[in-house]
Amino acid sequence: MTTRQVAVVTGASRGLGFLLARELVDQGHDLVICARSADGLAVAAAELRGRGGQVVTVAADVSVEVQAKAVVAAATEQFGRLDVLVANAGAIQVGPAAAMRSSDFADALGVMLWGVLYPTLAALPLMRAMGGGRILVITSLGGKVPAPHLLPYTVAKHAAVGFAEGLRVEAARHGITVTTAVPGLMRTGSPRNALFTGDRAAEYRWFSVADSLPLLSMDAERAAAKLIRATLRGSPEIVLTPAAKVAVRLHGIAPATTIRLLSAANRLLPSEEARTPLAPGHTVAKPGRVYDALTGLTRSAARRFHQHDDAVDG
Repeated sequence: MTTRQVAVVTGASRGLGFLLARELVDQGHDLVICARSADGLAVAAAELRGRGGQVVTVAADVSVEVQAKAVVAAATEQFGRLDVLVANAGAIQVGPAAAMRSSDFADALGVMLWGVLYPTLAALPLMRAMGGGRILVITSLGGKVPAPHLLPYTVAKHAAVGFAEGLRVEAARHGITVTTAVPGLMRTGSPRNALFTGDRAAEYRWFSVADSLPLLSMDAERAAAKLIRATLRGSPEIVLTPAAKVAVRLHGIAPATTIRLLSAANRLLPSEEARTPLAPGHTVAKPGRVYDALTGLTRSAARRFHQHDDAVDG
């Protein structure tokens, strides 16, 4: 059994998941990391090992129960313990509700509800046997406040918030803390691999610009550091970005107001509601001088945080 603490991080090949894994290595943890892409995991693991941690990779789809169990089991098989679980795997589908299909909602729930629930339920008995543990569930501002043109994502993230908050109430008696992370926009480079429908180019433009503006979005490395600190402290919830904090509080005390404001914002978004095949952002982007100037930060994040052109892993 290793004397270092051990963490499992899902969706860790790139973006926020990779940065959370990196932060845990820097805090002295050995890791089991998973994602759908074996190639993406190999790149991430090489960088993480260079920072001094032992890293085991498991290519898996955590929305499939048997695969999620295998990821968690790898921690005890390889290291003899499990101290921290970070449930981060995610996907984003962007477009108007009229362009979405029931299968889009099923896919979102598969990754962001079942992909949280399956590894968490597998980890709980191991943590109980050890006398405690830390669980971080990455949800979103979309799990607290309805976000236009992100309905499958919003539905799945609301479900994840309910699961995390409810589990914390029951897990505390066993020394296990559950931290619900509610980040606003973060500059992880994710628009390249988000999926778009409707007027795909127009949807990509608004989404990627919003993701890059400093007043709306947060540096992802700073976000990851805050999330891991909150997890290791056992905080019940952490909301990131000033805009997200305002939105959560306003929606809590005046939900009718936020719904009216978001309805007005929705009118500014692309109006095309015809279904088009979901396509990743990097295939529908239409660069231009002004657009490139506005999205420089998110494009830089994509290069630094391994946002490659393969399947979405969050």
